[in-house]
Amino acid sequence: MDAKSEMRSELRARRAGHALPRRLYVDPAFFALDLENIWYKEWLFAGHDCEIPKAGDYLTLRVGDYPVIVVRGRDGVIRALHNSCRHRGSRICPTERGSASRLVCPYHNWSYELDGSLLFARDMGPDFDRKQHGLKRVHCDSFGGYVWICLAEEAPDFSAFRASAEPYIAPHELTKAKVAAESTIVEEGNWKLVWENNRECYHCAPNHPELCRSFPESANVTGADGASPLIAEHWARCEAIGLPSRFELSKSGQYRAVRAPLLRDAVSYTMSGQAAVKRPLSDRIAEPNVGSLLLFHFPSTWNHLLGDHAVTFRVLPLGPTKTQVTTKWLVHRDAVEGVDYSGDDLTYVWNATNEQDKRIIEENQRGVLSPAFEPGPYSPAHEAGVDQFVDWYCATSERALGAAKTRPLAAE
Repeated sequence: MDAKSEMRSELRARRAGHALPRRLYVDPAFFALDLENIWYKEWLFAGHDCEIPKAGDYLTLRVGDYPVIVVRGRDGVIRALHNSCRHRGSRICPTERGSASRLVCPYHNWSYELDGSLLFARDMGPDFDRKQHGLKRVHCDSFGGYVWICLAEEAPDFSAFRASAEPYIAPHELTKAKVAAESTIVEEGNWKLVWENNRECYHCAPNHPELCRSFPESANVTGADGASPLIAEHWARCEAIGLPSRFELSKSGQYRAVRAPLLRDAVSYTMSGQAAVKRPLSDRIAEPNVGSLLLFHFPSTWNHLLGDHAVTFRVLPLGPTKTQVTTKWLVHRDAVEGVDYSGDDLTYVWNATNEQDKRIIEENQRGVLSPAFEPGPYSPAHEAGVDQFVDWYCATSERALGAAKTRPLAAE
């Protein structure tokens, strides 16, 4: 059998309520299919629009084999472009972020406008048509302070997610925020193990003492199976001040939003439970005790939006057993470090949690690499979220295995 047939067979061999078969976590051929089936087809979180506030500001990322530039144009529009020169393919922007009046390839100085159109290519002859050699476009969308990209030739409909998520995100006014801190770590584990670890708190009490000072490990904190009186009261109080809060999961299972209370009257992810930032994140949220908006969108992001700051996470696959996780802490753009917040206090809990999760995931991957690994059952009380992610992964992969190969967008 070819790799696609073998993968389909492994997916169908998965027992309901159990972890995936070993090859789906370790096989290079299956990882390549994950890129093709999911990462090159789905909408992905790229960054925040506040990171590129001015014309010419850009950020870059790499999704599998595709390097991408996200840049703000002179017209204020944010666009995404393939970071590959139309001459001989050199990367144009080699740094993670920067600012430029034009996008100039460092190899032969082909120069592009911020919208990707080719401005200058020296000595290319009288028959050369600059209009046919602009940078290739990547689908791009931006709302609520988030920038999203999709590498597919035809992007999936994004309107349902936008309509669902924007009312939850909008009150936090991330368009008026700034990134106060950022951390990128590489975890030696398959991207699905990273997500499985995120989708449960069964492991939290023995592994995350800092996080557990404010974040409840209770499996029903999201109210997925019917809100407890405590959660229902929290939702009612938040909705009374204009904050959508109730549990909302998409039909496909790809994304979810819910506002969850924190423990013991904590208002933020700090060791004391007190606000990490004196200035509220949003001028629209005066009440500090609004818990945390928990938002995820498979396969690339989970998020925690609080009253005083937001913590956003971006997942990118680097290899069959290697994943990059980038964490960003956002505060009000006028908040001043040393006056309104301490960088150490702001980041302490999640820096500790990320390092703990890195160890957990890497030990998980080492165990899964063993030929003796046999998928075990999920806890129905604590790991329903993991099961839900794996169900989404299996269904999405099976649909894609029967589809034509995705191609990048042609130049415009």
